Amino acid sequence: MAPNWDRLIRFIASDGRELRGQPILPSPDFDVGTTTEATGLKAKVISVANGDIFSADTKVTDEEVTVKKLLGPVTTDEVPIIRCIGLNFIKHIQEGGRTLPPHPSTFIKANTCLQDHEGPIVIPKLAQDNQADYEGELCFIISRDAKDVSEADAFDYIGGYVCGNDVSSRKWQRDPNLAGTVPQWNFSKGFDTYAPLGPQLVSTKVVDDPSKLQLQTRVNGQLRQDSGIDDLCFKIPTLVAFCSQGTTLKKGTVVMTGTCAGVGYAMKEPQFLKPGDVVEVSITPGVGTLRNTVEYA
Repeated sequence: MAPNWDRLIRFIASDGRELRGQPILPSPDFDVGTTTEATGLKAKVISVANGDIFSADTKVTDEEVTVKKLLGPVTTDEVPIIRCIGLNFIKHIQEGGRTLPPHPSTFIKANTCLQDHEGPIVIPKLAQDNQADYEGELCFIISRDAKDVSEADAFDYIGGYVCGNDVSSRKWQRDPNLAGTVPQWNFSKGFDTYAPLGPQLVSTKVVDDPSKLQLQTRVNGQLRQDSGIDDLCFKIPTLVAFCSQGTTLKKGTVVMTGTCAGVGYAMKEPQFLKPGDVVEVSITPGVGTLRNTVEYA
């Protein structure tokens, strides 16, 4: 079931309160990710029932406030785990010289990987040797516990969509001197702040067909990734059904659906993230732009 809100943001209001709200868009195509204190974006406060943003008792109130600072839409307390799909865009699979897999390839990130919109991506000391990379992704959040779900029922378990960045340390992922004989994903992608999400959570009432969305990633304004979500090898209903077989997807689970062609390590001259870089993941129409700056720990 879709939640009682259409769009959900978490933010610091002009009066200093941390709130959830439904943004009042000044125009239909307004990008919530461009919000700053100067823009004066207003939002209707969302009253969250029992700490559950997907509860039937969570309501959009009539109280209007001004957004001072936009945060990420969910917190670590609300996300039990992040489930990720690797190699799920057809062109990304092909750029790596691989064949299409028979089933989704999955791995996990801890909820400590979460980072807010505009929060720093912090590269730890052991991952600063020209190996940090971006992966812009469409993500969704499970709105109620899901187990053995059919593809036909999958959308009933999705609470909303959000931009994500599956930040990765390529040497720890791929270099046999570090990763061993088989590439590994959990450690190389599991550092704190390596899963920024934002700028807002958009309900299935707004995005009724995610295959019509377009994903773009920019680094310092340069377009690096540009793909329709229709290039997914395994579509979203398949991901919900597959990941829930024999496994309970707890409410609040974030699913990162995979990245498209154009990642830094696959460029003719590989380009890795460095301090001061600004990474923007945009999903249109209507989801917005997630923005983060890179720092070294």
